[in-house]
Amino acid sequence: MVVILGLTGVFGKLISLESLNLVWCRMLIAFLSLFIYLLIRKEAFSISKIDFFGLLGVGVLVTLHWIFFFGSIKETGSVSIAVVCLSTSSLFSALIEPLFFKRKLLIYELVMGLVVIIALIYILGTDSENILGYIYGVLAAFFGTMFTLFNAKYINKVSASKITMVEMLSGVIIISTIFVYNNDYTAFTNSISFSDFSYLLILGILCTSMIFVWMTEIMKYISPYSLIMAINMEPIYSIILALIIFGESEYMSTSFYIGSFVIIITVFLESYFKNKQ
Repeated sequence: MVVILGLTGVFGKLISLESLNLVWCRMLIAFLSLFIYLLIRKEAFSISKIDFFGLLGVGVLVTLHWIFFFGSIKETGSVSIAVVCLSTSSLFSALIEPLFFKRKLLIYELVMGLVVIIALIYILGTDSENILGYIYGVLAAFFGTMFTLFNAKYINKVSASKITMVEMLSGVIIISTIFVYNNDYTAFTNSISFSDFSYLLILGILCTSMIFVWMTEIMKYISPYSLIMAINMEPIYSIILALIIFGESEYMSTSFYIGSFVIIITVFLESYFKNKQ
């Protein structure tokens, strides 16, 4: 699942659309694919009003997560920076998850989250010209953590496919409203190139609707924190894929790779401690 997620940043750079238009197209394709799937199974409308409106609210967090994530890629022109910033999710999760699930704060989760932050600050210290892209990336991590935690509250009440469908619908509604408010109808009227459309289909169906259902279903078996720490492996896959596809434009400084290595080691240590427990 995380390997496929690694393609998300690559497609974000390949697709020429602005970040807001890109997120709108991605969520629309994901919503339509899941709606058709649930319609065939006669399950598209079998969700309570309370859960439906609650999931629309979670969809706001999903939308903000993607707007900032793709905004980071567009701002810096680098997949690597955006995906490494997502690793700060571990710190947000360590701090917020105990409040959500009323459990004790685990010291090692907090320590490892801080290690990730320190590694990111170390990277940022040698790349201050891209500071706005780093800020967008960290905001994407925060909103990503929040929607993952909220999804964990719904997974035992609503199927993963329905959760994802409603959240995608929420994003389509929110961004469409923004377009109308700004009198910007380019998303509805402008034609999309064949290559962009092809990438959007893969991004919307494989890397969004299918992966989101899969990711939500996994939370029946592991904690949101463990899921977030696993997703922190996304940078290494994204960086390798970006280097293969984009070549020199994705080359980063030595400090970037040192910091990234520390983050990845932290992920493995977290897995070790979880298994020991």
